[in-house]
Amino acid sequence: MLTVSNVSKTYGGKKLFEDVTTTFDPGKRYGLTGANGAGKSTFMKILAGELEPDNGEVTRPARSRLSMLHQDHYRFENERIRDVVVMGNKRLWKAMQDKEVLLAKGADMTDDDGMKLGELEMAIGEEDGYNAETEAEQLLTGLGIAPAMHEEPLSRLDSAMRLRVLVAQALFGNPDILLLDEPTNHLDIDSIRWLENFLENYKGVLIVISHDRHFLNEVCTHTADVDYENIIVYPGAYDEMLQQKIEFRTQSEKGNASKQKKILELQDFIRRFGANAKKASQAQSRRRAMERIDMVDLKRSNIQRPFIRFEVKKPSGKLVLEVDKLGKSFGTQVVLKDISFTLQRGDKLAIVGPNGIGKTTLCRALAKQLETDRGKVTYGHEASIGYMPQHHEESVSKDDPKTAFEWLYQWDQKASVQEIRGLLGRMLFPSEDADKTLRALSGGETARLLMSKLTLTKDNLLILDEPTNHLDLESIRALTEAMQKYEGTLVFVSHDQYMVQDVATCVLELRGPAGCDFFPGSFEDFLAKTGRQASGIR
Repeated sequence: MLTVSNVSKTYGGKKLFEDVTTTFDPGKRYGLTGANGAGKSTFMKILAGELEPDNGEVTRPARSRLSMLHQDHYRFENERIRDVVVMGNKRLWKAMQDKEVLLAKGADMTDDDGMKLGELEMAIGEEDGYNAETEAEQLLTGLGIAPAMHEEPLSRLDSAMRLRVLVAQALFGNPDILLLDEPTNHLDIDSIRWLENFLENYKGVLIVISHDRHFLNEVCTHTADVDYENIIVYPGAYDEMLQQKIEFRTQSEKGNASKQKKILELQDFIRRFGANAKKASQAQSRRRAMERIDMVDLKRSNIQRPFIRFEVKKPSGKLVLEVDKLGKSFGTQVVLKDISFTLQRGDKLAIVGPNGIGKTTLCRALAKQLETDRGKVTYGHEASIGYMPQHHEESVSKDDPKTAFEWLYQWDQKASVQEIRGLLGRMLFPSEDADKTLRALSGGETARLLMSKLTLTKDNLLILDEPTNHLDLESIRALTEAMQKYEGTLVFVSHDQYMVQDVATCVLELRGPAGCDFFPGSFEDFLAKTGRQASGIR
């Protein structure tokens, strides 16, 4: 059990939460939710003991082992990948290292060394260290790290794959308390489903932050929501929490309205008859009744939802995009081979496949950001391309001195200042944030700025590569609805399964050197035709 007592925290002059008291029980899996900047990561660091609260305390069971996902892979980059995972159990790793030092003494080992070696063997056994390498390999393989890489240094992997190793490190050794901050970042859908299955069998205290609604609904039995300067634990996963939260807020607002009406009636009686000697006792009784009325303190929610609408300035022709035997290699590595498909006006194509299979490469090629080696891409009559890259710095350079307003204004200088600021306001940029420099923008703000551009340019062919990156759950829901209502043609990549299910009208599965398969119809049709379950798709 993890116990939180009267914990408060203010950051940068903003009160995040106050007097939080709750418990997190073993066998229950808690999603920690809230808007960007609400204090989720801050609270998790307090739980881990990495950050002190302003007041209050966190109590952890004696001799319990807590593991937290850290996303600083540079400290391990020279370590062997399998060893990085085993380092997740600090006691075991130290015992194994100390054992190696003693064994290296060989014939020079003393009697004291022998006694120490026996103690180390006992510690290794208690931590199930003799199965450590096997467990580490199973975790790595489940998260998509090929066995051939397990002996290599972490530096051999790109940043996305390194983060997978750190997820394995956090999971290693069956910790009593497991804290995961955005564990699905850079995981493909196969690896996310594997992680879901792993966590569903976890018996300790699990607290996880994620912007993947499907993941939260699959994994979590409870939801701890950071809002109203408080943290409230609800039974059920994210969707159930949201329904309960809305119902409680609605009932409380109705109750307050009813109480306020009663107060006004009492005040009216007191005002009319308070000076009347015959009715003085009645007026006094109503004053006491008014004092007993307890209004619910409804603090303002910190959850905000952007207004996203992708419109089309000028419709394209009926045939929008024709791809014929497209191919691309990097050195000897074939990334795209014989990619062929056709899109009609209004089609919404989801590109799926494991990480590294070429999804981003194909998006960049379709958006005219990358030349291919062979094949042909033909755009239909009046086709106008809007592109949102996975890596935002491709479009929004942190070295650019412009403000958010200046960057957006350059895409339509016929628009008025009021129109640009109005658009930014709808995308959650109040006037002071609209004047931030690009360098000062957070990941979520940069993503919303890129979407603002697409709402401004009104292109009829949108290519969105992982558009949910850095967005909170409310922004993802708003984006999904905007994609559903978009009347142009859409090509997108997303690991958010709800987005793929709700938006796609056709699916392109990339298969590397084996080419691709195009499936007309919804994501559910694709699953049915390929004989797969939703939890098994890449």
